[in-house]
Amino acid sequence: MIFLKLFRESFLFAYDALRQNRLRTLLSLLGVTIGIFTIIAVFSAVDTLRDNLQTSVNKLGSNSVYVEKWPWVSDGEYPWWKFMQRPVSKLKDFDELQRRSQTAEAISYEIGIDNRTIKYGSNTVDGAQIDAVTQDHNKTWNFDFQDGRYFTEMESKTGAPVTIIGNDIAENLFPGGTAVGKQIKVMGRFVTIIGVFAKEGKDMLGISADKEVLLPLNFAHNIIDVQNEKYRPSIIVRGKDGIPIVEVKGEIKGLMRSIRSLRSNQEDNFALNESTMLSDQLDIVFKVINIAGFIIGLFSILVGGFGIANIMFVSVKERTNIIGIQKSLGAKNYFILLQFLIEAIILCLMGGLIGLLMVYGGTFLVKWVADIGVVLYMKNIIIGLGTSVGIGIVSGIVPAWFASKLDPVEAIRSN
Repeated sequence: MIFLKLFRESFLFAYDALRQNRLRTLLSLLGVTIGIFTIIAVFSAVDTLRDNLQTSVNKLGSNSVYVEKWPWVSDGEYPWWKFMQRPVSKLKDFDELQRRSQTAEAISYEIGIDNRTIKYGSNTVDGAQIDAVTQDHNKTWNFDFQDGRYFTEMESKTGAPVTIIGNDIAENLFPGGTAVGKQIKVMGRFVTIIGVFAKEGKDMLGISADKEVLLPLNFAHNIIDVQNEKYRPSIIVRGKDGIPIVEVKGEIKGLMRSIRSLRSNQEDNFALNESTMLSDQLDIVFKVINIAGFIIGLFSILVGGFGIANIMFVSVKERTNIIGIQKSLGAKNYFILLQFLIEAIILCLMGGLIGLLMVYGGTFLVKWVADIGVVLYMKNIIIGLGTSVGIGIVSGIVPAWFASKLDPVEAIRSN
């Protein structure tokens, strides 16, 4: 109880000193405020970017393998001249994998055609993405429907003239009305809309169904060469639940080498991609960004800390006479030390809170200007405020100790 009472009195002394020197207090806060703002802002920006990118990566499926010509990432050297000579994924590869795979839950063959214009009456949508897929596409990708349904097995096999469109296309072509049952022209052919994807919003990797036009692969097969490299053919294999992705990938590798008749001394002429490859690369990049942001913020905080230490020494000098009077009345050294230490901590904590409020306000500004939801996790708040307290202790302990060691007689005599 005695300690709490002394702590309360020390706090009141510190508060009164800060209140009487408002301008000096405000100027002292700037360095710490800028430093804490930088650290929390960088960490929050990185967390937001990581979450948005991870959401995009998750759409690829955590247990899916993509059999393609080009690898998504490469360790060290990227021998593109070798990758260029590889064949693209063929329908033969797809058929054989379907027939022989034991670990696959679903396998789909998919192609994409970028930047097409879709029209209905006088309404037009530019930049549409046309995708042609086999029946199991709905099992290898994650998506929801706003209206309608997916292809039936018969529609996929016969290449029926049906399509599923993205939310943006539906809203622009059929404002205020329903899209299901309407006909649009795609690649010179009329197709009937049987479904509309739920809105997904902006995607940092460009993985979004909002502007997608999905067709059965056999329908596209009658119009274009679906095995042409310019359409980026890909085979997606989704492993069965409970089977590790490593086992799925190992089986697919063995099957593909067998299907393409590769000898033991020949390199793979295909790439097996998975979402974890992107996640691992993102972790490396964000670790570097976090370190850089922390270093930048730390320099700002150190400048603020030196400023507060300087102000505290000035404060000790100004109040030397008062310190002498307090000591002559029986004040202990730790009571004097607490006064100045608490004052330094309060200064830094105030700077940290102001920096935190600036970041919090910035989240609303970014949301309003760029329509991006910035996340502010509790761990970043704790890091910011914890750093503030730490800087307050470090920058205040020496002036506080110096004040506590003053001789009361000499202190009273000072002017």
